Amino acid sequence: MDRDFQSFGEFYPFYLSEHSDSTCRRLHFLGTGLVILTAFYAVISGQFLLLLLLPVLGYGFAWIGHFVFEKNRPATFKYPFYSLVGDFVMFRDMLLGRVSF
Repeated sequence: MDRDFQSFGEFYPFYLSEHSDSTCRRLHFLGTGLVILTAFYAVISGQFLLLLLLPVLGYGFAWIGHFVFEKNRPATFKYPFYSLVGDFVMFRDMLLGRVSF
């Protein structure tokens, strides 16, 4: 994980390779989905304190996936921005069938 990526396009194949376990991908999908729903609900309802849950929901499920099932270190620690974007792109790609559940 000591590579220098010049773009997200270079990073994303690496990101996907770090998510080869289907349970890890499913936990990412669940966490990202909960982040989206919680953010939407918090803004619509005006309950902005719920936004404090977003890191717990997103990273909690993802890190369980990495440490328990994938048995690797989350890319977030070295590539925080690309990893965050990768979560949402993988979520979209799973919805579209480009990445398997």
